Amino acid sequence: MARIGIAGAGIIGCATAVHLIEQGHDVTVFEKDPGGLPASVGNAGILAVPEIDPLARPDMILSAPKWLLDPLGPLTLRWQDLPALTPWLVSLLMAATPARVKQSRIALLGLMREALGAHEHLARVTGLSGHMKPTGALTIFDSEKAVDDAFRHGRENATLLGYAVEKLDVGQARARVPALEGKFAGGVFSAGYQTFLDPLALLRHLQAYVRERATLVDAAVESVRQEANGVTFLATGEAPATFDKVVIAAGVWSRTLVRQLGLRVLLETERGYNTTFTNPQVTLDLPVFFAEHGFVATPLRNALRVGGAVELAKPEAPANFARAAAMRQKMRRYVPSLPETGGTEWMGRRPSTPDSVPVISLCPADPRIALAFGHGHLGLTLSAITGRKIAQLLNSGETPDLGPFSIQRFQ
Repeated sequence: MARIGIAGAGIIGCATAVHLIEQGHDVTVFEKDPGGLPASVGNAGILAVPEIDPLARPDMILSAPKWLLDPLGPLTLRWQDLPALTPWLVSLLMAATPARVKQSRIALLGLMREALGAHEHLARVTGLSGHMKPTGALTIFDSEKAVDDAFRHGRENATLLGYAVEKLDVGQARARVPALEGKFAGGVFSAGYQTFLDPLALLRHLQAYVRERATLVDAAVESVRQEANGVTFLATGEAPATFDKVVIAAGVWSRTLVRQLGLRVLLETERGYNTTFTNPQVTLDLPVFFAEHGFVATPLRNALRVGGAVELAKPEAPANFARAAAMRQKMRRYVPSLPETGGTEWMGRRPSTPDSVPVISLCPADPRIALAFGHGHLGLTLSAITGRKIAQLLNSGETPDLGPFSIQRFQ
């Protein structure tokens, strides 16, 4: 048994804690805002196994100028933050070559093949059931060419991961989702998706499990100190705590801790927005992606969530909730019965690497320190398998399958 400290009690930190507790370790988790609403609870609430394509792709780079000209489009950049974001953006461009895209797809594919099983294991260990539903998801498009292109690519991913995919005309799509009364050209249904009915309840369940079986400290880790007898966390208002091993899983704030260790990392926030309607008058039987506009509508337990898009900005920049309003307005083109008012708006910070491949790694110079961050849009999806991999790293050391996720790619 080892004494292990974890910086971060979001979905990644908690999933890691559960695996380490299961193995009999003495675990202490530090979280600066345990009652907060991090990216893992305000997301689309989807187990997105089919999504092995990185953000950085040639088609995205070609579309980006048009999106950036629309201040409420699917991609926006706070220009005053451009100097701070430039290294990340340059690396994003470099990651969009066909060869790099292929590498990222292969890396994400390996995790996605284990993602569902890892979530099912996490649920069994923590006594959770009925929190996921195999809904599949529908993606609709404004042109027939877009439908054809998406179906062709969707079949490629489906073949790799082993699920069904269907091309639907307008009538077939409306039969699946009658609320789609607006104009569109057709859609693609993918059976590879599942829906988390209440992402917030899932996180709170995992946090409660950690509190009962380990220690959850309500304080932020401000620095990490490597010492001969262990690794010490210095947390706000707390006495120094020394552990045999530690995990850094503090979202975008992990970059500060990692830089203290002399490591370079490119980690920025793809900030996302949503609106959640409770007891909604509009009902959807499954998630619907509006791919050309960069958002998704997800039916949760007694709720409907409309959210997505990407805003590149500093983590501390003020929220721009006009982006949430824009998504609601765009959705009403397709679902006219969506309310114009009401709902609760939210903004979250997705910690993202330029190549969309998370860091799941040991510190190169100190194997007592594990790193787990940078999951972007896939934090909820990849949380359980990341926790399993981090536990394996701390127990057995680096393995070839995790080479693509090493922080050494940034050094």
